[in-house]
Amino acid sequence: MPELPEVETTRRGIAPHLEGRKVTRLIVRDSRLRWPIPEDLAIQIEDQTFSQIRRRAKYLLMDIGGGSLISHLGMSGNLRLVPIGSPVGKHEHVDIELDSGMALRYTDPRRFGAMLWIKAGEMHPLLSRLGPEPLSELFDGERLYQCSRGKSMAVKPFIMDNAVVVGVGNIYATEALFAAGIDPRREAGRISRARYQILAEEIKRILAYAIERGGTTLRDFLGGDGQPGYFQQELFVYGRGGQPCKVCGTELSECRLGQRSSVFCRRCQR
Repeated sequence: MPELPEVETTRRGIAPHLEGRKVTRLIVRDSRLRWPIPEDLAIQIEDQTFSQIRRRAKYLLMDIGGGSLISHLGMSGNLRLVPIGSPVGKHEHVDIELDSGMALRYTDPRRFGAMLWIKAGEMHPLLSRLGPEPLSELFDGERLYQCSRGKSMAVKPFIMDNAVVVGVGNIYATEALFAAGIDPRREAGRISRARYQILAEEIKRILAYAIERGGTTLRDFLGGDGQPGYFQQELFVYGRGGQPCKVCGTELSECRLGQRSSVFCRRCQR
């Protein structure tokens, strides 16, 4: 599933091609995504100009006309720019044609993504309960410490809770906990303020670096320019269960937390 760095990479890839461009036509080949594409979407965006392409958590917010187009890439979706009239594949559900001669194409084999609409000034329910952005000043170790008090859940699913902080998905939670030396199985409420400060700093560092490197190439993800990310080559623990730790050489362990696989080093993490 594309995580925050992949979505931010997509935003940076498509924004220069969309901002200031007018939509000439919307083509919906299959509206059956996680939620149906609104029937009146063409009325909302055709002959309108994109003003800004933003991101909130893993959602892309494309401001146009009297509102915003909300896009979520789901488990396997991607957005990329193609010339208008390019051959269409089986899972290429939406084209937003632009006055530049290019089209923003949405591809989603599993159809778990979304393309929704909100009017200007409205707050969509999907966005209303989200915590702070991890790279913002609103997120730090003190927030993790305060939110964790009394929590008996493991620390990994705790930092993956979008009400605590958005966008820390499975890959980057695994990597940040390793970098901070924290066992992902530890109770969130039993971790000290000092260790949460280290964890918050590692979350920020790893996410920022992953964005710089273009995200993580996993299965179907492609950036907005059609190019894969390169952070996967530098993963320390995610997806490496049974392999030697890159730091100490100990065989990496694997467990399930919150129905997700989690890899960690019993020696480096405590």
